[in-house]
Amino acid sequence: MTIYEPLEDSFLLKKHIKDYAKGKVLDLGTGSCIQAEEALKYTKDVVAADINPEAVELAKEKGIKAKVSDLFSNIKGKFDLIIFNPPYLPFDVREPQDSQLHTTGGRKGHELTEKFLSEAQKFLKKDGKILLVYSSLTYKMPSLIKQYDFMFKILEQRKFEFETISVAILSRK
Repeated sequence: MTIYEPLEDSFLLKKHIKDYAKGKVLDLGTGSCIQAEEALKYTKDVVAADINPEAVELAKEKGIKAKVSDLFSNIKGKFDLIIFNPPYLPFDVREPQDSQLHTTGGRKGHELTEKFLSEAQKFLKKDGKILLVYSSLTYKMPSLIKQYDFMFKILEQRKFEFETISVAILSRK
């Protein structure tokens, strides 16, 4: 299993960490740990989690508290901020299977993020926030976010050749 290398979506998200990283922070799906490392500049209570044991080992090597977890399966406690840059592209049979773990969010692209949204409130403190990345290819995201009782504001969008990437801040209604 390889570790997700930061691309445009990661760097777009990273720019907004400084505005929201305080208290207890969870970087879910940490990959290369770029978000966890940025959050550590603003708070010392950061946990990185990933389904990939190699990503967790990398986080630990960088001095970050980390654990293997399939979404929230191994997460305990509540957080002031949850950072989530999920795989969000629709399934594509032409994509190599080894890279699908990093890019594919389900058959239509939104399924993994929907599962995250369905569980996230249990892990957020009362005034907690979520920084979330999603693609215009997963057109359902705004309605899904609302369906799971979150308010959201788009912080930044960037257009690319075949999609627009959005970084949103979510909070409880």
